Amino acid sequence: MKITLILILFAMTVAPVSFFDFKLNAIDGKVIDFSQFKGKNILIVNTASECGYTPQYADLQKLHETLGNKVIILGFPANNFGGQEPGSNTEIVSFCQKNYGVTFQLFEKISVKGSDQHPLYAWLKEQTGKEPGWNFCKYLIKADGTVKFFKTSVNPMSKEITDEL
Repeated sequence: MKITLILILFAMTVAPVSFFDFKLNAIDGKVIDFSQFKGKNILIVNTASECGYTPQYADLQKLHETLGNKVIILGFPANNFGGQEPGSNTEIVSFCQKNYGVTFQLFEKISVKGSDQHPLYAWLKEQTGKEPGWNFCKYLIKADGTVKFFKTSVNPMSKEITDEL
């Protein structure tokens, strides 16, 4: 009994080893199991509603609509840079839908760097050696499991990203 309890507690504290081990809350609170993304290209973006790069939402949506069969876009609102994502999850999703027609998957607001960095972003940093320096940084997890980092200034529709798909 004690050994079983110890093993259960150990399993609960071990960080995910793979991207596909994560289970995170979508912006609507629904749990998304990342194992469903195995064998697919995934573009992860830390987003913000009050940033000079916020218009990239339109390009992310365009990428979703035009190449959604080649890449899944996952948006992670974060308030780490200049307080540029102050809204609640409800306000964020409303803003994104109203202003950019966003239909790609958004998640609950998280921290992408610092002492409260979300484990997903710690994993991404471990894979690439890089962490977001501003809003709209991108990580492309390719179907083969390799992970590539793109700076904020790289547009989602750029050849630099689309050629990787």
